[in-house]
Amino acid sequence: MSSTTYFSFLRENRDFRRLWLAHLISLGGDWFNSVALLGLVFALTGSAFYASVVLAANMLPHFLVSPVAGVVVDRFDRRKLMITSDVLRAVLALGMLLVRSPSTVWIGIACLAGIATLAAFFTPSSQAAIPNLVSPKELGRANVLMGSAWGAMLAIGAALGGLVATVFGRDTAFIVNSASFLVSALLIVSVRGRFSEDRPKTPSFHPIRDIAEGLRYAKSHGEVMALLATKGGFGLGAGVIALVAIFGEQVYRAGDLGIGILFGARGLGALAGPIMARAFVKDDKRKLFIAIGAAMALYGVAYAIFQSMPLLWLAAIFATIAHLGGGAQWMMSTYGLQAITPDHVRGRIFAFDFGLVTLTMSASLLIAGRLAELFDVRDVMLGLALIEIAYAGIWMLGSKRFWKKQPLPKGPDQETAAQAQMTRK
Repeated sequence: MSSTTYFSFLRENRDFRRLWLAHLISLGGDWFNSVALLGLVFALTGSAFYASVVLAANMLPHFLVSPVAGVVVDRFDRRKLMITSDVLRAVLALGMLLVRSPSTVWIGIACLAGIATLAAFFTPSSQAAIPNLVSPKELGRANVLMGSAWGAMLAIGAALGGLVATVFGRDTAFIVNSASFLVSALLIVSVRGRFSEDRPKTPSFHPIRDIAEGLRYAKSHGEVMALLATKGGFGLGAGVIALVAIFGEQVYRAGDLGIGILFGARGLGALAGPIMARAFVKDDKRKLFIAIGAAMALYGVAYAIFQSMPLLWLAAIFATIAHLGGGAQWMMSTYGLQAITPDHVRGRIFAFDFGLVTLTMSASLLIAGRLAELFDVRDVMLGLALIEIAYAGIWMLGSKRFWKKQPLPKGPDQETAAQAQMTRK
């Protein structure tokens, strides 16, 4: 599918375009923040473990909050949840300015955890809303653009974040991140379309019962369980991300700029991966499941090679290749869940999805950071890469029964959304 097709889609679908731009701008600010905060923590503590704690603080709250967040996303106004989340995150982002010594590092970590907690409401709201803002035939393109936005902003935001932090200081990067949340909120306010199907004026809210309902739905649909297991298993090897920062700072001795270059290389891969995967899979379920397994394996193989590279630019090449696979599997599993999950439970399914992957990623990050202080960082990365390769093989065998050559189904609520979308056009 040509880039012209994607640009035409963005031009024609005003509501999705604004949601996508909000996503794009907010992500760019996040990467400014991540690179600057990692560099600051390294400078103040010199500890690889503290760097992994920073990354874990950006993920673990998703797991802790996601069960309740999923219920809230399915029961209340998704647009208002996203706007509120953005405004509160803008305030917390300024808390990074208070980190000035080793004894105040905890403030930055606490603010980052608060931002991640609010993201646990924002992200499932956004993912669950997309099928209501686009037609079924546009859903694949929408997911490619969302996945590529993450990669583009990782590539651009991380590289620029490293440069800005080096030239203008880390405080500038923190302020940019705060401003990005406010711009995102303004864009979401301007979206006219519905973020969900009609909600009762006084929605029922029974967290335990509603969480159980979502779990029963997932357990009774094998394909949903397989797609949830994709990101959860992918997270087992995600500790390599903390190690990438250590490689940039300590192995290649390039400081914030080195971290930014390697994170930027990750972004280039994550930008291209969804586009390549969409061109191959289209709406073929058999290809979807095969491609997800292959993408996970590619991620592991590329990082197994990364750790042996003697130069920063060579390592950057293999980081790009790794995240061709990482970006592809993330987009494909998200698209699969959106295509087969009805609106009334979609928020909970995506909350479970993000909760599971952030749990495994957080554990992997913390373990990787600790092991990097005890053993050679190259050996630790190789071990994590091999875990990823092994999981990809196990997942492919477990999901083999879903390798059916047929299109992904569209739920009745998505057909309703398609009709509403055509009416708006």
